[in-house]
Amino acid sequence: MLNKQVRILNFDDSVKQQVNLLKKFRPSIIDLAKIGPLARLWSDNATEKAIKAVLSADLKGAVSFLGSGDFHHISSILIEQFSEPITVIVFDAHPDWDILPPKSGCGSWVTKILRLPNIEQVLLFGISSDDINTFNIQTANLLSLKNDRLRIYPYSHAPTRVWLRRIPRNSSLKTVNSIFGSTIFWEGLLNKEPDVFLLEVLSGLRTRKVYISIDKDCLSSEYSMTNWEEGKLDLDMLLSMLKIIKDNCDILGADITGDFSEIDIKGRIKSILSALDHPKDYSAKGAATPLINSINENTNIKILELFLS
Repeated sequence: MLNKQVRILNFDDSVKQQVNLLKKFRPSIIDLAKIGPLARLWSDNATEKAIKAVLSADLKGAVSFLGSGDFHHISSILIEQFSEPITVIVFDAHPDWDILPPKSGCGSWVTKILRLPNIEQVLLFGISSDDINTFNIQTANLLSLKNDRLRIYPYSHAPTRVWLRRIPRNSSLKTVNSIFGSTIFWEGLLNKEPDVFLLEVLSGLRTRKVYISIDKDCLSSEYSMTNWEEGKLDLDMLLSMLKIIKDNCDILGADITGDFSEIDIKGRIKSILSALDHPKDYSAKGAATPLINSINENTNIKILELFLS
């Protein structure tokens, strides 16, 4: 079960600035700032090895902060520490299920963990980005939908056309197949009552041992200010869903990303791809640093209070 310790994997100093959080929860802080520019967006084998070297077994089940959503792929390293069958539940504005390289990237880490034999299922909640529109979904890991290995529930989304591919049957969505491809009709969270909808979803889990990963970019800017697009979930709905999961599942570990840091990247190719990938209009754009830290810290504290109560 969740061991009720808090850890900061400090790649970018974003959470270290949240003094009220530090005072209240006294987290263990693992200094990884020197490799932060190497780890941002994706990690190579050497960087992953350096991260794994500082992960102690006694903090395997801690609630871990990873900093900016640019480090969300580090979740896969934390999940790899578990050998028992588990369900991974992800809250994110992006599905992170791309099949293109790099395999250990913030846009492909869900695909990476789906290769692990002990991952029974992955549930994705709160997607609101363009990553599931007709253009971008062509490189998504759609095969993982087979047999409900992955279930996806956007915040809300118009039907998506997938060309020249048939979508496996999946309980989280409806599809209409044609000679030229398929159309996906999504089941969104908008206007859902969590205590009805989520309990029904959880009833279909193959194991109730779960790991939870939260990227706060799934939230609106009232609750989260990041270097990615603004999400649509409100904090009350996220906390309600987390409480239902906590009351009905055995949470083995959790991580939180979506804090804000200026983009600091090592390597020309990665810098170019970062400029292409990061949105020009992001939720923290133009906001003062104290406001950014206050909003993110308040949300972090409320999530921690729920996990650790």
